[in-house]
Amino acid sequence: MSVTSTVEENHRKDPSPPEKAAEKRKRKWVFWERKWRRLDYFKLTASLFVHSMALLAPFYFSWSALWVTFLFYTIGGLGITVSYHRNLAHRSFKVPKWLEYLLAYCALLAIQGDPIDWVSTHRYHHQFTDSERDPHSPKEGFWFSHLLWIYDSAYLVTKCGRRTNVEDLKRQWFYRFLQKTVLFHILGLGIILFYLGGMSFVTWGMGVGAALEVHVTCLINSLCHIWGTRTWKTNDTSRNVWWLSVFSFGESWHNNHHAFESSARQGLEWWQIDISWYIVRFLEIIGLAYDVKLPTESQRRRMAIAH
Repeated sequence: MSVTSTVEENHRKDPSPPEKAAEKRKRKWVFWERKWRRLDYFKLTASLFVHSMALLAPFYFSWSALWVTFLFYTIGGLGITVSYHRNLAHRSFKVPKWLEYLLAYCALLAIQGDPIDWVSTHRYHHQFTDSERDPHSPKEGFWFSHLLWIYDSAYLVTKCGRRTNVEDLKRQWFYRFLQKTVLFHILGLGIILFYLGGMSFVTWGMGVGAALEVHVTCLINSLCHIWGTRTWKTNDTSRNVWWLSVFSFGESWHNNHHAFESSARQGLEWWQIDISWYIVRFLEIIGLAYDVKLPTESQRRRMAIAH
């Protein structure tokens, strides 16, 4: 299967999912009734570190540290939305390789995993949305779809299979390098922040900044499949949550996104704030972004809910 067909296939349901995928597991016991993998421990440790730093932040407050939080949140957040999500996962636009790699590196510093891991999970989410094979379906509970799914890699493999849907990224040395060395980049960032501003910069940057961005990203997986409005006929529970659009850089126009997965623009109306789209559009204007995909009028008419 080509990358284009994998990314743009609209919620295909596998007619014969793995046998274990149909087994219902009690999510409230997710931490106890299973074998933990090394990757699970790594992700839990990273999460505990980020949240612990956020809790310590009030004791190390400074106005300069507040600016570090803003920069960390903005650079990492836009890296996730513009690079991991729209550029790599959905191939909704193209940029020169040097810029593609730079944007992906910004996303890596958001402490949400390497590109291969993140993109693979998101592609599986679109392939199996709201089915038993969805990596983070809200049907298994709000907190499971919000955060708990991250710490159970075996369950994800059982439901979706191995990461065979990101061969386009695996073929590139840069993404393989980031996957193998992600921990060193995060540690290096922490050392730099500590050198520049001590614990104040570490707690407010890698603590508050990263924690806020993680939970905003997770709200797209959880809240935006439970609460909000629907404009388009999609075979899933995706919702648009207007008030989250500023904080998520436009990602919370989630029903729009599921209706037109390959679109570089998710805030499809002029009043729908989509900062990530503004970045992509700016790159297109100055000649750095090309093959920018947008829904056609015929696609919009076909997907629209009649009122």
